[in-house]
Amino acid sequence: MAGGAGRPGPGPGEPLCCCEYVARGGERAHLVAVLCDCQDLDEGCDRLLTCRSLPPGMLERIADTVSDRFRIPWFTGAVKVNVSLIPPLVLLPVFLHVAALHFLLAFVILTSLPIVVLWYYYLTHRRKEQTLFFLSLGLFSLGYMYYVFLREVVPQGHVHHAQVALLTCGLVLMLVALSRAKRDPGYLPSCTSNDKSPCQGSTKLLSRKVLGIANGLQGAAGPGVPSSRVVNGDTKGYSRTPAEGSAEAKEDWCPKCQVVQPARAGHCRLCGRCVRRLDHHCVWINSCVGEQNHQAFILVLSFFLLTAVYGIMLTLNTICRGQATFLALFYCPGVYSDYSSALSFTCVWYCTIVTSGMGYILLIQLLNISYNVTEREARMALRDNSGRRLLGGLVIDTVKLLAP
Repeated sequence: MAGGAGRPGPGPGEPLCCCEYVARGGERAHLVAVLCDCQDLDEGCDRLLTCRSLPPGMLERIADTVSDRFRIPWFTGAVKVNVSLIPPLVLLPVFLHVAALHFLLAFVILTSLPIVVLWYYYLTHRRKEQTLFFLSLGLFSLGYMYYVFLREVVPQGHVHHAQVALLTCGLVLMLVALSRAKRDPGYLPSCTSNDKSPCQGSTKLLSRKVLGIANGLQGAAGPGVPSSRVVNGDTKGYSRTPAEGSAEAKEDWCPKCQVVQPARAGHCRLCGRCVRRLDHHCVWINSCVGEQNHQAFILVLSFFLLTAVYGIMLTLNTICRGQATFLALFYCPGVYSDYSSALSFTCVWYCTIVTSGMGYILLIQLLNISYNVTEREARMALRDNSGRRLLGGLVIDTVKLLAP
């Protein structure tokens, strides 16, 4: 399947114009020709029009072609745009505005949205694919709720400037914590990455083995040689081949990253890296949660929870005057008689659904921290039948799993 124009790729000194790009096949293409030369798309349309089934793999090839050609002009050449960013930007405002027309529409849409999001999560999780959909949905939801608050709620005159400033500070603090959580979660250096230091450590160990200095202990490392074992969860040397290590080292060996994992580390199939004290891969930040960003992840959830609850209270106190905050969430007479109030009330319910989900995640995280267990260890304990459920299944006791 060719991409756009069929000219060869640019040479080392040949720049691209703002509307040109290098397609997957290495050929030079132009945005004007994005709809040209796509045999799979043409065949797929023909089969759909004639009610014939598509051959296996055709939908995936069409999706790959569309994602490769979806670009915007830029100074150094057309920049590729991740397709998964687009649906939240378009569908969320449309759904919320439609839901504000009638309470029955609001019930159907607000009930369907979580189901669709969960379905897409399990779909991407089963395919082991990384996607920016959830990060885009989360960030755009924050921005759009803040926009509706400033446009529809604040002008009614019942929210003071200090309250708006406090809500804005909470939002900024959450974004700062999110930027910190998006940094390195504690990746282990691997021989498959650009960092060659762990490979050099393996070479040293292999050289010492050849020289016969191991004294019969294939996994032992002398002074100055990187070791794979940990003290209080900390380690600096990670690389060792399984042939050079003990039986325990073979169990901790990651064949994909070519490293021996320290205690409580794990390999993330989505990121393709080993992470120290891996908790889980969070789709909402599109990154792993590990040793170095776990605290920031907790701060993100905490700031979001406090800010969202505060914003919900301010909105309900404005559009449902005289009603108790909790009662106004379920009974607000006349709210759908005015479209502005109806939109604000719909956004309140959307925020309530999202906040409930994030509150559940924060609760699980705090309980896991109190029991000194990670989400990954809890899943492993359930899979191996080596743990027991506590607090109604909210916490998994992994004493047997962590015991030496």
